[in-house]
Amino acid sequence: MTETTPTDSDAPIRVFLVDDHGLFRSGVRAELDRGVAGTPAIEVAGEAGSVEEAVAGIAHLRPDVVLLDVHMPDGGGAEVLRRVRPQQPEVVFLALSVSDAAEDVIAVIRAGSRGYVTKTISATELGGAVRRVKAGDPVFSPRLAGFVLDAFSDRPGAAPAVDPELDLLTRRERDVLRLLARGYAYKEIAGELFISVKTVETHVSSVLRKTQLSNRYELSRWASDRRLV
Repeated sequence: MTETTPTDSDAPIRVFLVDDHGLFRSGVRAELDRGVAGTPAIEVAGEAGSVEEAVAGIAHLRPDVVLLDVHMPDGGGAEVLRRVRPQQPEVVFLALSVSDAAEDVIAVIRAGSRGYVTKTISATELGGAVRRVKAGDPVFSPRLAGFVLDAFSDRPGAAPAVDPELDLLTRRERDVLRLLARGYAYKEIAGELFISVKTVETHVSSVLRKTQLSNRYELSRWASDRRLV
């Protein structure tokens, strides 16, 4: 009786999770570890909740794919990419974020992410996205690919990669504005972003001041004009 040695194609895809919400990481880990019969296995090799933890963990574990949150308190996905890719160009990055704003998509793709999917993705779809980026394919949630095509296109009317007015807002203010423009109540925004209602109110007040707008309706129009909705 002879033993067979697993080939590279038989080996599980080793994934590293980067997100500042531990509960979300636990959910993603459980779903990916569960897997789907008949598809290549995915193994969660490690996780991190900050940029510093991510840089150290990726260097130590050398995963195949990094699932990368875009917004974190100490820098976010683009900063992880900037610090990791020069030393480990073989690692593939897939952004996984609550944000579907054009500027966020473009920023991490320019930094080197192979794809960008939102947190509304199903567990089965996420597993498929991991397998596809590992195989070398770019992966985007619906409509996000258009942002990338526009950003790297010279055609007239292409969306600008940078909007000076948006630069007035912090990342968190943009997140709050995006959900507000979609009709979310303050309490729903707080739950979605894992912050307090009071913090939501503070962000909204700051956005109104910076944009020199006076009400929610005007903010919604402003956000829609900039493709935040």
